[in-house]
Amino acid sequence: MESKQQNKEDRKSLKYQVGLALRRYFKELDGNKATNVFEMVIKEVEKPMLEEVMKFCDGNKSQASKILGINRVTLRTKLKQYNLDNGKKS
Repeated sequence: MESKQQNKEDRKSLKYQVGLALRRYFKELDGNKATNVFEMVIKEVEKPMLEEVMKFCDGNKSQASKILGINRVTLRTKLKQYNLDNGKKS
């Protein structure tokens, strides 16, 4: 049986929070059909992730690409996609 501490830690995880948000989303559909959920979730998560990583790296794209585990070209493409490319450090 899981300890209360472990259960509490699991509830803090991103995985748990995403699952919780999706369950809430499906419940609020109130019988309507869900469509394009994958694209919706990626767009909802990807932009704030990029924003926060770029803030953490003070706009340094080389450092951000390493943290994200993607190459700089992909990062630049994604920053442009979300209008986050403000010309700061490469």
